[in-house]
Amino acid sequence: MKSLLYLQKNEKMIVVTGAAGFIGSCMVQKLNSMGLSDIILVDDFTPEKKKRNWIDKQYTDKIDRNDFFKWAAKEQQKIKAIIHLGARTDTTERDMNLLNHLNLEYSQQMWSFATQYGIPLLYASSAATYGNGEWGYGDDVEQIYKLQPLNPYGVSKQKFDEWVLKQHQTPPLWGGFKFFNVFGPNEYHKGRMASVVFHAFHQIQEKGEVQLFKSHKAEFQHGEQIRDFIYVKDVTHLLYWFLNNKPQSGIYNLGTGFGRTFNALVESIFNALRMELQINYIDIPEDIRSQYQYYTQAEMKKIRKIGYKKQFRPLERSVKEYVTQYLEKDKNL
Repeated sequence: MKSLLYLQKNEKMIVVTGAAGFIGSCMVQKLNSMGLSDIILVDDFTPEKKKRNWIDKQYTDKIDRNDFFKWAAKEQQKIKAIIHLGARTDTTERDMNLLNHLNLEYSQQMWSFATQYGIPLLYASSAATYGNGEWGYGDDVEQIYKLQPLNPYGVSKQKFDEWVLKQHQTPPLWGGFKFFNVFGPNEYHKGRMASVVFHAFHQIQEKGEVQLFKSHKAEFQHGEQIRDFIYVKDVTHLLYWFLNNKPQSGIYNLGTGFGRTFNALVESIFNALRMELQINYIDIPEDIRSQYQYYTQAEMKKIRKIGYKKQFRPLERSVKEYVTQYLEKDKNL
């Protein structure tokens, strides 16, 4: 078993892109909690509302994402690894040029840089690549090429995954991770794209009830649509484990492997608040109705096969911690 000192003893820096965002800032906190502070934060740091996510973190420097490659060309020998979590994550975004620039071309440039200088690279893919799930939710290579995302965001992530699989030259260690429905602290700035837990908590505070989407498919009852909800602390733990243990490179699902209904999710929020369950079902907005996923559940055999043994937290436990330790206290991770 490799020691955690593998990273701690190395003086080189770890680059985290998207470091002012939700998962990126939680990843920086995970590294800090493991005693690592030689970190380069990369993002667009101008939105004042995201400042809470990085202002109290321990890091070496922060660099605007547009200036990163100019900086990196000079400092490449000091970079130990890159955790590339920066992206345009709005699933309602229709500007394909913007999505291609930020989610495809920028990622391709990051891959080429890491390959050229022999730097390990982890990057964020998405469960949005699975579309309606007609090909299942397996992360084997032959299945990845079959996937048909439902929205431009998913298409941009799928394009990069396919491009990666065609590359003959790669970083010495690389991993692409298809994030399923991630929730947890530091997502307050995401607006409409924040998790159901975040929105439900605030709806309860304001109205004493939660609005959930009705089902527009006969085979699903209202609120019985299923998602693989995963706590952000489980995500960052797995990413840290991958970087530290150097398993087989590849594209992997990152969910719990257990789908849960929105009804069950909301019930766990009310339970955490010690309140009576109150749900109001509303129509799915027209602009996302045709792209709405009714079922997602990650197959996790592949990541288990390479040695990841830690169990993911049960939904109820994760929701209770998020609600009582962060949302109620308006606290960041």
